[in-house]
Amino acid sequence: MTRKMTVVFHDEELYTYLKVEAARRHMAASEIIADAVREWLESREDAELLPVIEGARTEWKEKGGRPWAEAEQELEEAVSRREEEAEAKGVQA
Repeated sequence: MTRKMTVVFHDEELYTYLKVEAARRHMAASEIIADAVREWLESREDAELLPVIEGARTEWKEKGGRPWAEAEQELEEAVSRREEEAEAKGVQA
């Protein structure tokens, strides 16, 4: 669905820069504005996540944590042990 909206530029220089950039990119000015609004909204969403991320970092520092590589290695070893146990049971059967 297409919706129309009128954007009033109170800054003539900004309007001119937009039109020049649109021509340079072979795009409609409305596409550039839509992209800019989309990016702005996404940055707002990211900004809302920052307190959650900081809270997780603080909890990690307080309670401790370990690097992913260490946990990944432990998982790989556990999988290998289970595979070896399964093979051993299969051979004995």
